[in-house]
Amino acid sequence: MATRGSRSEKVKRIFQQFDLNSDGGLNREEMSALVVAVNPRVKFSEEQINAILDEVFRTYGEFIDGDKGLTYEGLLRTYDDGAGDVDRDFDALELELNLDDNNNDNNKGISEAAEASSSIADERVIEAQKKQRTAAWAVSPNHGIVFDDTWKIVDDLEILIKRLKAKQAKDGKLKGDNVDSYSDAGWSRELGPSSEISDKRIIWEEAGHDYASFVKELGALRTRADGARSREEAFDGHMAIGRVLYEHQLFKEALVSFKRACELQPMDVRPHFRTGNCLYVLGRYREAKEEFLLALEAAEAGGNQWTYLLPQIYVNLGIALEGEGMVLSACEYYREAAILCPTHYRALKLLGSALFGVGEYRAAVKALEEAIYLKPDYADAHCDLASALHAMGEDEKAIEVFQKAIDLKPGHVDALYNLGGLYMDLGRFQRASEMYSRVLVLWPNHWRAQLNMAVSLLGAGETEEAKKTLKKALKMTNRVELHDAIYHLKQLQKKKVKPNGTANGDGPFITVELSKFKTLGEKTTQRQELRNAFQIRAFQRITRLNRCDVDLLKKEMRENDVPVSYSGGGVPEKSIRKPNLEEILRKFLNFLKPEIFQGAVKGINERILSVLDESGSGRVDLGMFFAVLAPLCSGSPEKRKRVAFDALLWRPVNEGGSQIKRVDAVGYIKLLRAMYLPSQGISEILEVHGETDSSMVSFNEFQVMFDDRDWGFGILSTLVKLEAEDRNRHGSHVCSVCRYPIIGSRFKEMKSSFSLCSQCYGEGKVPSSSRQLQEYKFKEYASESDAMKDKCLCFPVHSNEEK
Repeated sequence: MATRGSRSEKVKRIFQQFDLNSDGGLNREEMSALVVAVNPRVKFSEEQINAILDEVFRTYGEFIDGDKGLTYEGLLRTYDDGAGDVDRDFDALELELNLDDNNNDNNKGISEAAEASSSIADERVIEAQKKQRTAAWAVSPNHGIVFDDTWKIVDDLEILIKRLKAKQAKDGKLKGDNVDSYSDAGWSRELGPSSEISDKRIIWEEAGHDYASFVKELGALRTRADGARSREEAFDGHMAIGRVLYEHQLFKEALVSFKRACELQPMDVRPHFRTGNCLYVLGRYREAKEEFLLALEAAEAGGNQWTYLLPQIYVNLGIALEGEGMVLSACEYYREAAILCPTHYRALKLLGSALFGVGEYRAAVKALEEAIYLKPDYADAHCDLASALHAMGEDEKAIEVFQKAIDLKPGHVDALYNLGGLYMDLGRFQRASEMYSRVLVLWPNHWRAQLNMAVSLLGAGETEEAKKTLKKALKMTNRVELHDAIYHLKQLQKKKVKPNGTANGDGPFITVELSKFKTLGEKTTQRQELRNAFQIRAFQRITRLNRCDVDLLKKEMRENDVPVSYSGGGVPEKSIRKPNLEEILRKFLNFLKPEIFQGAVKGINERILSVLDESGSGRVDLGMFFAVLAPLCSGSPEKRKRVAFDALLWRPVNEGGSQIKRVDAVGYIKLLRAMYLPSQGISEILEVHGETDSSMVSFNEFQVMFDDRDWGFGILSTLVKLEAEDRNRHGSHVCSVCRYPIIGSRFKEMKSSFSLCSQCYGEGKVPSSSRQLQEYKFKEYASESDAMKDKCLCFPVHSNEEK
């Protein structure tokens, strides 16, 4: 096999041979001459030549230099991708390799990149294909058809598919779903449908007699392939059948062929790669991941033969992992692809999108900007870059980038929807409603866009129109939040709220300073504590940790044998990489759908891992991670604290005993407060560094430290109470500030008799329409039955006073 150096030199000589005007590019005329010259036995028609050139110039648009045509890098990419055989073409042209001239031709702009179409099989094949387009893959040596009998099978299969398509189209069963308005997932040609059909997703009717007949005849073709003279020819047949079926989006049938090819040649990369692609398209992400891993294993074992395909295996493996919600793991493979092929703009875009998905916005911006630099018209990269900029607070720049994405692709649903959200955040409600309106034109059943449009119309003062829009959203989905939103609108109308959201010409509420909020009774929660607990509860909801049994953490510590490593300071730790940690989280939260799990990982990465991995090494102390996770998991407060203590004991610095160092306990509690209590800063953690207290702490002493409301994590008791009240409603009571039905605890002001929900109470809001007081005294009712009991107890006391 030729070395990379000699291959590039051969490609350079071929390029120079046909670059007749020496302008550094092969125009259509020069490229046509090359195709004809390297296929001396083939008689091309003008139509066939144009079809080949169209495919080349469309596929490798990034390597087309204006009127000059395909650059040297582009030609080299075609050979690296297996679309042509360098050695065969070089010999066919009877060229000679003069290595002494290597340094004299650098002015051609040479670099070693990768992708197009050149060598085509024999004349008989071309004649057989004259009346139909020949897919580019079929005529390339590394990916295409090798044996003559395989061509006959392909011809017969094309006829069968054409017949099935005609019958289903006639009966009205064949459906086309225009996916042009949806965001491109960043798939390459290797993974998604070919460029010829990517604008239309074909949905075949599989239940009828026509399809059953097609499958039966397809089975006969597979039998012909199995009856080939050699194992290699049978493999060639099944791969070709699979590729034709895949091109026509008959993915289930293509999968059968690719799996058979895997059985025939288990160590060949291509069938595993193709099988993974089919499985992904069919939504079977876990199986797709396994096939891509097999392809990766085969590629790495095959030496340089499959080097050209490695970046794409990494990319597709990352996409499959994202399908499972494993975004941190996906980032690793996108990075590998970008390292192997720095010009792989899709890998960079996917890396940026994944980093955005886990909350690492600055790194996301860097990767997305690099992708756009390589491909300026990449609408999806612009969309995700704008989203990352918005997350970083650079809103005006984000608006410009969103608009650029929409200019490039007017039907870009994600860009329109996200720009609507940005306008909402800025209070520009009219513009927001316009964006959501455009989304609904493209995607009429987008209930979230319908709901957000209603909210933006309400913000713009168009209450009646908002109510109509809400009702439309309710028809799309019967979610409880929509019922609450409609009830909220009705309450606003009863209060005769003006278009700007105010009542009686004033704001709907005023915010009262903390010192004026007083509590009645020992069971009434302090305002600031409730606010903090609400923020922790919101984090629990995002991560779903409250549905993760704390015993799972203990089981993982018991069963997980993590090797001890040493940090920069020489401290022994059981540390693991973030992607491995993500796999553990997936076990804990295996009940979550992939997209929900992805959101959970993002929350955990932003709130917890960013603090634990302060140095940015990508590794996390697993024992400390379990310890800070334990208080937010499900289980009794005592059990949560016990598991947290056991996690600290599990760390190498404490392992083997029944007590932990006091300095570790203090450091742990400061970590908890820095992560979960907004009033605490990360600077408090630094105070523990350098402490030399070597005393030990038992579990009972640890509990006392933990429960301290001023210096510990005593807020856990309030958090547990909030967890129990999630679905608790209070009949017809609505919050006097936000006008939403009260869920959870109701806080009643005893002098003015207005009620607040937990959220408004925690934020210190009182209705501006109520009598202004020097201080407000609140009593908390966990349920309406508690309020009734309190009311009944008050009556006899009141009557005794009258007597």
